[in-house]
Amino acid sequence: MVMDNLNTHKPGSLYEAFPPDKAKKLWDRFDFVYTPKHGSWLNMAEIELNVLIRQCLNRRIPDIATVAIEVEAWQNHRNTQNATINWRFTTKDARIKLRRLYPTLHV
Repeated sequence: MVMDNLNTHKPGSLYEAFPPDKAKKLWDRFDFVYTPKHGSWLNMAEIELNVLIRQCLNRRIPDIATVAIEVEAWQNHRNTQNATINWRFTTKDARIKLRRLYPTLHV
């Protein structure tokens, strides 16, 4: 199972929700592989939600039915446009911003 790094994806969350023996059985059923904290699908989802808020939900909407109609119209337009996310964070940028994570080789 691949998961993001959400705080509920830890053993303690199961122990809060279930008795200890049940929580242990549940936890042992899974082999968790966590996604990177940066550049993951979660970042893309957050970017897309921010676009939705800026382009569609940045105003007062009277009721949930109208929200559903507006979001569906926005989604259809976005899909018709084949909208994509333009990642601008390059390897070079990463080596500068995250230099403490990259070793420096002196040859």
